[in-house]
Amino acid sequence: MAQKPEDSSDSDIFQLLLEASERKRREKRAQLLQPLGIKEFFEEGNISIDKRTCKGVECKLCIEACPTNALYWKSGEVGIVEELCVFCTACVFSCIVDNCIRVGRRRPNGEMERFSTPRDALMLLSGIGSRKRLSRIESRFPTIEVYLKRYGK
Repeated sequence: MAQKPEDSSDSDIFQLLLEASERKRREKRAQLLQPLGIKEFFEEGNISIDKRTCKGVECKLCIEACPTNALYWKSGEVGIVEELCVFCTACVFSCIVDNCIRVGRRRPNGEMERFSTPRDALMLLSGIGSRKRLSRIESRFPTIEVYLKRYGK
């Protein structure tokens, strides 16, 4: 007996479960962040700490810098609550060891950003700020002629 080909409109059960799990994760994240009053800017991301290079016992600076308390001290090492992490640059800026904390985040436009040193984070933020300033200038003065017409003698 020949098997009936699957209809393309039928959804894969694993895809449905994955989507339900992702929706539940987002709802939990929103519920945890709502009392903190922190706005999320990134679609998704990840954070990791290299336990071999972390000097957490000596400094704990990343824990103090975290605005959402996503980093915490647990049994001799720095722990992470990924649901609370908003993938800001605070922990990387405060870390005394380069490449100890690695953060990857996806912007709403799909662009993926990765940084693990204060210099990387600073360059990333500087580039973002420069693009924003340029777009504001271009929105006011789309061409040199418009500028000269408005402010020229």
